[in-house]
Amino acid sequence: MRRISMVAGLALAVTVLAGCPPTYPKCNSDETCQEKGEVCVNGSCQECASDANCKDGFACQENKCVPKGPECSRDEQCTGGKICEAGKCAAPQCTSKAQCQGAQECQKGRCALPPGACNSSTDCGGDQECKENKCVAAATKSECNYEPLRFGFNESTLPTDAQSQLSELAQCIKASGARVELGGHADERGTEEYNLQLSQKRAASVKKYLVDLGVPANLLKTVGYGENKPVEQGATEEAWAANRRVEFVR
Repeated sequence: MRRISMVAGLALAVTVLAGCPPTYPKCNSDETCQEKGEVCVNGSCQECASDANCKDGFACQENKCVPKGPECSRDEQCTGGKICEAGKCAAPQCTSKAQCQGAQECQKGRCALPPGACNSSTDCGGDQECKENKCVAAATKSECNYEPLRFGFNESTLPTDAQSQLSELAQCIKASGARVELGGHADERGTEEYNLQLSQKRAASVKKYLVDLGVPANLLKTVGYGENKPVEQGATEEAWAANRRVEFVR
């Protein structure tokens, strides 16, 4: 009787133990590992058993989800006519020149510019520009015309023939962003105080015209020198005409 009782007790213990689930990280099914977001692999909870257990962009290696390496690094690693783009095998961009834009050609499944070709000047080097889809030497830009501007006797308004020069100069200053001093001058006739004011007015009228043409005001500085800096000496009409001016100093 005692032996029967011992056998029954052992059988009950085995039954109870068999009914208790294993303790993490041990497992006998995925249910044991679900709370940790894992799966059961060979009796132990692991992060993954296959790539299907990992999120996109990751692969299962040694039961760990790790970032996938690039699918390819060169076209030769792809099949089915695909090309390697950003580490992945993808369909080719083109199969003929007709599928490309401008001067581009279809080269190994990609639209690309052949050497020396261009669609815009940004495709060319710094000293070249794009003309008729070809990179050519850029045309030499003419220097700004900084010739002094002459004024009539006792005048501070712009002469008509000066407007063309100032229009070109405005474009040049805006393109270069250079700072320019507008130095007003007068001939020797009149008082020094009057000539100083007159020279300042001449410089101011030139600045206003340039600003109206779009030149930033902070690039222009006006200074009136009066009669103190003549370019020609002498009391002649020619000397006086040469001295009534606004000079552009960079």
